[in-house]
Amino acid sequence: MPQLVAIELNPDIEGLLVILNTVGGDVEAGLALAEMLATLSKPTVSLILGGGHSIGIPIAVAADYSLIAPTATMTIHPIRLSGLVIGVPQTYEYLDKMQDRVVRFIVANSRISEGRLRGLMFRTGELARDIGTVLVGEEAVREGLIDAVGGVESAVAKLREMIASSERPQGPSSPEAPFQ
Repeated sequence: MPQLVAIELNPDIEGLLVILNTVGGDVEAGLALAEMLATLSKPTVSLILGGGHSIGIPIAVAADYSLIAPTATMTIHPIRLSGLVIGVPQTYEYLDKMQDRVVRFIVANSRISEGRLRGLMFRTGELARDIGTVLVGEEAVREGLIDAVGGVESAVAKLREMIASSERPQGPSSPEAPFQ
């Protein structure tokens, strides 16, 4: 997260390419990264290679433009916890609130509807002993999660195009340092 702040403050950095290959992980940390990416002022492009599963989905859609390799996968599933869980109503309420935060973020930063996302998330029978959906390459684009299928070359080209079309101060009026 400090690196994202450094990127935002560095006038020499014109854009950011985020390459994802993740099985997911900590929901709070992943959502914080996604929120930071979504609020950067510089052009951002994400590229999923291998996999962008679970909390990797909000990170991928947080970019201004997202790509997925033809054979890369995304696993959409409800939030899960591991370890000791106290089975009280407050625990379930907390999980529901966390799930809603993730769903709202994905819907706000992609073209998928909330109903469709929840449908994919809670689908039964596709994953062994679990619920959820695995999307491969073009399927993620068709569902509206990702903008296009592509690889490194197309991700870099898109980022260059976005940088070239953005209006940024040039020349002596640009600040040399973010703070003086």
